Amino acid sequence: MVPMTTEDVHEYINGVCFKTGPPGKVGAETEWLVTDPEQPTAPVTIDRLTGLLEACGPPPAGSRITFEPGGQIELSSAALPGPARAHEALARDLDHISKTLADAGLSLSETALDPVRPPVRQLRLPRYTAMERFFANHRHPSGHTMMCSTASLQVCLDTGADDADLRSRWELVHRLGPVLVAAFANSAVWRGRPTGWKSTRWAIWAATDATRTRPVLEPHTRTDPATAWAEYALEARVMAVPEIPGGGGEWTADPGISLADWADGRGPRPLTLADLEFHLSTLFPPVRPRGWWELRMIDALPLRWWPVPVALAAALTDDPRARAVAEEATERMCRGTAPEPVLWLDSARLGPAAPEVDACARTCFDAAVEALPRMGAAGLAALVDEYADRYVRRGLCPADSGPDTGRGSGSQGTAGGGARVPEPRPARPGTGPGPTVDEGSGARPAHSGGSS
Repeated sequence: MVPMTTEDVHEYINGVCFKTGPPGKVGAETEWLVTDPEQPTAPVTIDRLTGLLEACGPPPAGSRITFEPGGQIELSSAALPGPARAHEALARDLDHISKTLADAGLSLSETALDPVRPPVRQLRLPRYTAMERFFANHRHPSGHTMMCSTASLQVCLDTGADDADLRSRWELVHRLGPVLVAAFANSAVWRGRPTGWKSTRWAIWAATDATRTRPVLEPHTRTDPATAWAEYALEARVMAVPEIPGGGGEWTADPGISLADWADGRGPRPLTLADLEFHLSTLFPPVRPRGWWELRMIDALPLRWWPVPVALAAALTDDPRARAVAEEATERMCRGTAPEPVLWLDSARLGPAAPEVDACARTCFDAAVEALPRMGAAGLAALVDEYADRYVRRGLCPADSGPDTGRGSGSQGTAGGGARVPEPRPARPGTGPGPTVDEGSGARPAHSGGSS
């Protein structure tokens, strides 16, 4: 097996992660915390969930079911033409598993961060054991919470028709990032109390190893997208090295090298393609390129509302008129090609009430509502408009009526208490957002094989 070099890393990323083609397909990956309303502080075991889901048969529309380390269920749709098709398929599969769980007395929690249960890792795969050790070695306790207690909604969109379209979309989805964080913030309660953040999930992720969670596109970035992602990957710390490429044998957690070190021959053995693919799967920026854009900044939402960010993101990137509106609005909001770190943080802390985000979010929602009927998704247009009326046009988000921690089943209420996540520490230049929190994801993506 021929060892990979730095040049090979660049070549692979350019050819695989940034491949172009006719845009228009949409996929989604929905993660869900699962609770037992009769025992809201007890974990629901993966063994129990697996038994229930195997007994009810596969999802009818073909979505893939996997589990996150803390027992969260992830349902990943296929990539389908347009948001209406993607919504129809994933909604059928969510109904399928929701009914199965409800018949067993279980619920899909309607929040992005477990409000009362401590993080407990259930999956014992070598990948997650190594990940946990890596975060512990680097004093990132937020990593353990990130793995075991958070849930997100990921939207997958095509990269673009050609190189120019790809770069334009790359910049747009990064500028849309703070809008998506703010508009769908849904994790204001943690350990039974409000945190002071609308998206505590985002704060937890942002506090976890900036070499793998900061945005790839940052203010004043001048390199092309493929080069930027290759440099990001090369600079990131290696999380683990399996004895045998592809995951076999013993694993060495946190070998103390970057990918660039490994490619230069300073690893425990030569770097292989399987090693590179694993390393890329351990990087978690808000926009991750995988041959499509994986938008990872969105909190898991109440069941009624999960289609809204899927429809919004698809409309603003794939409808030419809505895209032009979104490009202008987000450029004005960001005053450049990419959001400043403080804008990400303000979006997570304040939601749509963040002064820079408010007007941009309203404009983007209006543009999507107008565009979706042109995309054959009039029903989704009505839902997006309803969501905007209930939340965004009022400067609100789902976090403004947090989960009832007494039941822990996704019902809406107001939690008491006063503990707060500490104020964010200003990030060092070039490191991206970095709030300080006391504590802190594989699955098959919507477009292709792999792991989160």
